Amino acid sequence: MKPIQHEEIPAEIKEYVSNIHSITFPRQGCTSDVGIIQSDNGGYALKRTKTPQFNAWLKKEIMVLRYLNQETSLPVPKVEKFVEIDGQSWALLEFLEGETVRAALTKTHHKGEREELLINFGKVVYDVHATPCPEGLKNQKIWLDDMLDQAAYNLLNYEVDGSEDLLEQIKENRPNNMKHCLIHGDLTVDNVLVHNGVVTGIIDWSGGAYGDPRYDISLAIRPKPDVFEWERDKKSFFEGYGGSILTEGDYDYFLNLYEYF
Repeated sequence: MKPIQHEEIPAEIKEYVSNIHSITFPRQGCTSDVGIIQSDNGGYALKRTKTPQFNAWLKKEIMVLRYLNQETSLPVPKVEKFVEIDGQSWALLEFLEGETVRAALTKTHHKGEREELLINFGKVVYDVHATPCPEGLKNQKIWLDDMLDQAAYNLLNYEVDGSEDLLEQIKENRPNNMKHCLIHGDLTVDNVLVHNGVVTGIIDWSGGAYGDPRYDISLAIRPKPDVFEWERDKKSFFEGYGGSILTEGDYDYFLNLYEYF
C-alpha cells in the first residue's frame, strides 16, 4: 500500500489533530493505508481506504467501534473522526501504545515469556467472547447465513482464495450450532497489541458481530511463521482461553469460510 501523504489528509482531520509533526508507517495489511500521527494534540492512528469493498469494511469497523466504546470496557481505540470524501474513507482513531502479539513473539526467545504472551492472547480472546454484545451489533439474520451470503457475493465480485466447489461444500456441511456471542471476526496475533507483556489494545474490528466464537478461535490459532506452528503454542493459548471449544472439523470449516474474506 502507498503511504499516506500529508497533503492527501482531509482538512477536517488536519484541523482536528492540529499541526501534524510527523507521520510514521507501521507494518500493515492489504486493505488500508495506516499512519501514526504525532501532532500538537498527541498521537493518533489514521486509516485510509480507496476501494468500495474496503471503504465498506472501514465504515463497518467505525460503527462497531462506536458501539464498543459506548457499551463495553474492552481495550479498543476511540473513534475521533470518520470522513468519506472523493471515493475514499478516512478514520482517525485513538493511538494505543504497544506492538502486535506477533511482533512481541518474534522478539521473545525466553520460553516462559513466550508462554505468558500466548496465555494473555488466549485470555483476551476469552474476554471478547465474555463481553455482552451490544444490541446494535445483533443482526436478525443468523451470523453463519450472513457470512455464507457474503462469501458467495465476494466470490462473484472480488478476488478471493476460495472456489465455487469449496463454497458449496461449506454450505452443505455446516458445523453444529453453538451459542453466539460478541466476536471480533479476525482475532489474530496481528490484531492484539501488547506492551511489556500486557494487552493494551484490540484493533481492526471490521468483522465485529454477534457470531460464532469458533470462528475467532480458528483464526487466532491458525499457523503463521514461527507462531502456532507447534502444539505447545496452542496449549498456552487454550490455557488462557480456559480450554478448547473446537473440534478438528470446526477448525477446518472456519478456515475454509475465511478463504472468502
